[in-house]
Amino acid sequence: MSRTIAMLALPGVQLLDISGPLDVFAQANIEVGRAAYRLEIIACEAGPIRSSSGARLLPDRVAGEAGPSIDTLLVAGAPHAASLRLSPPLLGWIHATSQQVRRFGSVCTGAFALAASGLLQGRRVTTHWACVSELQRQYPQVIIEEDALYVRDGKLRTAAGVTAGLDLALALVEEDLGREVAKRVAAQLVMFFKRPGGQLQFSRQGEARPAGRSVLQEVQRWVAANPHLALSIETLADHAGLSPRHFARLFHAEVGMTPAAWVEQSRIAAARALLEAGVDAPKQVAAKCGFANADTLRRAFVKHVGITPAQYRRGYGGVVDSDDGVRLR
Repeated sequence: MSRTIAMLALPGVQLLDISGPLDVFAQANIEVGRAAYRLEIIACEAGPIRSSSGARLLPDRVAGEAGPSIDTLLVAGAPHAASLRLSPPLLGWIHATSQQVRRFGSVCTGAFALAASGLLQGRRVTTHWACVSELQRQYPQVIIEEDALYVRDGKLRTAAGVTAGLDLALALVEEDLGREVAKRVAAQLVMFFKRPGGQLQFSRQGEARPAGRSVLQEVQRWVAANPHLALSIETLADHAGLSPRHFARLFHAEVGMTPAAWVEQSRIAAARALLEAGVDAPKQVAAKCGFANADTLRRAFVKHVGITPAQYRRGYGGVVDSDDGVRLR
């Protein structure tokens, strides 16, 4: 018996939020040699769906129209989903349908539509890293796991940004058809069966940026240009021409974190840039960024980015050093 996977496309939907998961389910059909899934695109209103890239989709039906019974409803996101004002009938349809299906969820910023439908209060979810704070601001009762690629909470499934929709779809295939089928799908689509790390490795939020009054910003720019130096509170305060106690108090009040925390963030940003360039070994990166050794860099990097320096560099396609210092190609 086929399971109907219905994807609701928000106005201005990001095409990959739709096509990525659908291709995973379509490949699963090929792997099992039967129509395990019936795939549908549902529009919010009549007519072609114009995506964020300008490409247009012809939906199978409009929300509210009669159609095959839905097994799984996924809401695909759009770049401006946080500011969309969806109609009460559409929100009502999303809410009612979610109560009837076996499971429901969202890809990327589709979480905003679920939240607006009243479905996420007290629920664990994820969304694109750049939209976490806005989702939390608009819907403070939602529990957001900001590093997760996808989250399962009862019958609710949510995925982080864009390509994480493929990770979610693959997890659903594993639920339905088993691990071996899901592994074959991943192999055919040349994707990770289980992607290493979470979405913090892609996030640029939380990076150290100059803030506060001019004297503090000048110190921060100096730190960013010299991450290899011994940057004690006394050194920073002396550079600002202030006493250590006054500098620390002023910095925390205006920047929102301690000087030590800002220095560590700045050093991690410098390390990311060097690893992306793919030239220096982790030991060299550590020295250039002010970390005592490669192990210290590794611990700090995992804390901030969610994966090791070697895993991070591997994602940028350069010459990779494994965590034990062996150079790999």
